[in-house]
This record gives sequence, structure tokens and C-alpha cells, in this order.
Amino acid sequence: MPASKPPAVRLLEARKVPHRLIRFDPAIRSAVDVAREAGVEPDRVLKTLVLESEPPQRKPVLLMAPATIEVDLKQLAAALGMKRLRMARHADAERMTGLEVGGISALALAGKGFPALVDASVLHHATVFVSAGVRGADIELAPADLVAVTGARPVDLFPTASPE
Repeated sequence: MPASKPPAVRLLEARKVPHRLIRFDPAIRSAVDVAREAGVEPDRVLKTLVLESEPPQRKPVLLMAPATIEVDLKQLAAALGMKRLRMARHADAERMTGLEVGGISALALAGKGFPALVDASVLHHATVFVSAGVRGADIELAPADLVAVTGARPVDLFPTASPE
């Protein structure tokens, strides 16, 4: 276990936001696998996607979405009034955020000018899990606190899977 606290933990402690840190094998990069390790429903574990807009903006958009959702970037861009969105390549995401893929966190980047979005479907959960800003660590906190700290805008995402 690393001796230093992940960036998001330091931020939440400074703001006195209730949270719980969970640690897992840093080789795990999938939000679904994190859910399995934590013993929680995958729709409570949020992956953070780094999205670039076209035309490019100064900072990429950080989208927090349940592990179980495949995001339709074309529909999301239209819903946001943007021309186009694309997923940043891993190397670009790391360069732009200063965080490693698997540890990219809107909490760790709060206050650094990154526009943040969160899928509105997670707001009904008592708590959700998001990256703590390093591989192998997630934070459990209330979705309302996540939105308040990150300034994330709730959006309705459209899964590409056909309805049941």
C-alpha cells in the first residue's frame, strides 16, 4: 500500500467530504473488475473517460459513466450541442491530465479547468465509486458530493445496447 494519500483523498479531507478509500491491485483497469473486487454493483462504479471535442477546446471533457454503459459519443455530442466528441488515446489522456489511465479522476483534477460530466442515472445511488487519482484506489462517496466537488454537469447518457 503506498504511503502517500491519493490526490482525491487529500482534496476530500480538506473539504471535509465523507468518503471511503478502497484499494485493489493496480493492474486492474476495468471499472467492471473494480466492482467485482469491491463486491458492489457495476453500475455504482464510474469509469472516467477523457473526451476531446471537435473543434478542440483548451481542456478535454471528463465523463464519469457507470462501468456498464457503452457511451454513444455521437449522441452525447449532439445532446451537448457539440459538433463531435472522440475518446482521447491513452497517451494523450495521460499527457493532458497528468494522471495514468486507470487512475484518471475528475476528483483529482477538480479546480484545474476540466469540464466534467456525470451520467444522471447514478444520482439515485446512495454512494458511487470513482478513481482516487492513482491506479489501484477508488473512493466511495455520495453522488451529490461528487457533483459538488467536481462541478460535474449531470447528463443523460444513451446506452448503445438495445432495450430489453
